[in-house]
Amino acid sequence: MSDVRPLVHIVGVGGAGMSGVARFMQEEGWSVSGSDANDSPVLRELEDAGIVVYRGHDQGHGMDAELVLWSPAVGQENVEIQRARERGVRLLTRGEFLAEMARRSRVIGLTGTHGKSTATSMMVTVSHAAGRDDAWLLGTPVRGVGENGHYGAGDLILEVDESFGTLGLLAPFGLGLLNVEADHLDHYGTIENLESAFVALLERTVGPVVVFDEPGARRVATRARSDAVIVSFERGATWWVTDVALAKRTSSFVLVGQGDRLEIALRVTGRHNVANAATVAALAREIGISNDAIVKGLGEFTGAPRRFEFVGKWQGTDVIDDYAHLPGEVRATIAAGSAAGYQHIGVVFQPHRYTRTEKLADDFAHAFEGATFLIVTDVYSAGESNTSNVSGDHIARAVRATRPPFLVDYAPTFDEVIARLEEVRERLDLLLVLGAGDVGTIVSMLPGGIRS
Repeated sequence: MSDVRPLVHIVGVGGAGMSGVARFMQEEGWSVSGSDANDSPVLRELEDAGIVVYRGHDQGHGMDAELVLWSPAVGQENVEIQRARERGVRLLTRGEFLAEMARRSRVIGLTGTHGKSTATSMMVTVSHAAGRDDAWLLGTPVRGVGENGHYGAGDLILEVDESFGTLGLLAPFGLGLLNVEADHLDHYGTIENLESAFVALLERTVGPVVVFDEPGARRVATRARSDAVIVSFERGATWWVTDVALAKRTSSFVLVGQGDRLEIALRVTGRHNVANAATVAALAREIGISNDAIVKGLGEFTGAPRRFEFVGKWQGTDVIDDYAHLPGEVRATIAAGSAAGYQHIGVVFQPHRYTRTEKLADDFAHAFEGATFLIVTDVYSAGESNTSNVSGDHIARAVRATRPPFLVDYAPTFDEVIARLEEVRERLDLLLVLGAGDVGTIVSMLPGGIRS
């Protein structure tokens, strides 16, 4: 891209990824406009930041733009994309834009099928603690530091997303691989194809690769990089985690390796967050960040929105809101609650996408171990058509086949969920609200409200 900064128009600007791109480009000096099919708080925040935002799509939007970016969630038949193509305007998908950024700046990426937003936020807080002028792009605001997109003159800290094949266009400088689990099989077809995409990403990474010792990630690293730095809960890795202590809101651990010992205290809990933080710490070391800055930055990390987020108490029961929507994420979130000392855990789970629900129903059957009670809502479509007549009951039936029937309810609507929760509330000391859709709305619907 040239040093001239004309108008850029972003189609689908309200999305978690594209809104960060809008903020990044505005800070870099572009004039930015964008459109989205639906109104949202994100659009209002972008307007408050000085970005021109349109509700709905119209071929007249962005007519002065010399560059049009579009979200992969927006179809190519979109009228604004078609009009830009007719005018000969340069069009880039989000993945193509990120690939260009990677040619301009060193990219420090965090990737995997879950934990990316949390780990990328951790890396941003570590960079901030080190006094670096790094840029970042990820799918969530970084609490205490800034929004989901920021321009800086140093490296670009990037959440590397596997959806829509985005990671296939990137060649990072440094990379942290957290895990690899079956997801986005509507795009990749098979877990083998998904793993091959991660293998290719690791092979394209020109500098250090740090891999957490998880089965899928281990398979990928074995195929891709014999020089990968391995982080594990077991001794013998390049870095290993020991002395893990988990509480309801905090955790701590010691990271040992390469002649060093880092004592790390986190303001979040869960063994999965310990794994994320250890991977970030090892990657930060590889790119030259000091131990002091790593410990300080991770200690200042206060969590990402909807990632094991304590939202308050409901009539004496702790309520935690979490984005978990894959079997491994669900399992890790429930395990974090158990490890923190909760003994009677209720779960409200909203399946995300019909294709994912259909393909992974059997995997979800064993994902809720440790829960006392499970309520499954109907599927959040995320724009998909329900061609196979899939419902949340697919998951409820799969779980019910492996656990006593009293454990599982299928409650399609949020009103039905609330009614069922009122019946079981006294049996719970923790309520987990899980899913990547709009299930968080349930928190505001709880009778009597939430108290801090």
